Amino acid sequence: MGEWVMRAATAADIEPVAELRAVVMRADLERLGRYDERRVRQRLRANFEPAHTWVIEVGGAFAGCVALHPVEGALWLEHFYLAPHHQGSGIGSAVLRALLEPCDREATPVRLNVLRGSAARRLYERHGFVCEAEDPVDVFMVREPVRAESVRP
Repeated sequence: MGEWVMRAATAADIEPVAELRAVVMRADLERLGRYDERRVRQRLRANFEPAHTWVIEVGGAFAGCVALHPVEGALWLEHFYLAPHHQGSGIGSAVLRALLEPCDREATPVRLNVLRGSAARRLYERHGFVCEAEDPVDVFMVREPVRAESVRP
């Protein structure tokens, strides 16, 4: 795994993030018969909130992004995209651990949705997410906070 950092996103990050989304999601959206060259980027642009988004950099270069924002007593994880050449390197797991640790400390559940059949589902399951509901396109998942066990002296 390369050295990675997360930095706060800015409005200027919207186009690189929209492009990455189009690349990363293309195969799954095509498999589901839902890929649209324009819409895949436009949906990101319409929902991009820099205040709740981080850019992932590896070696100082743009490598991905992730967003985590409050929704009804939980946090919603979305726009978690990692450039294909960084996938499988452990960066995704490391980023997810970094995001989930404060959620555990603050006893906050985390929710997300992932496309049916997406390999990303396995990553989320390894980090404690379970299926709450499914529809023909999406799998809705939740991760309840993990509580540290008391340590006896």
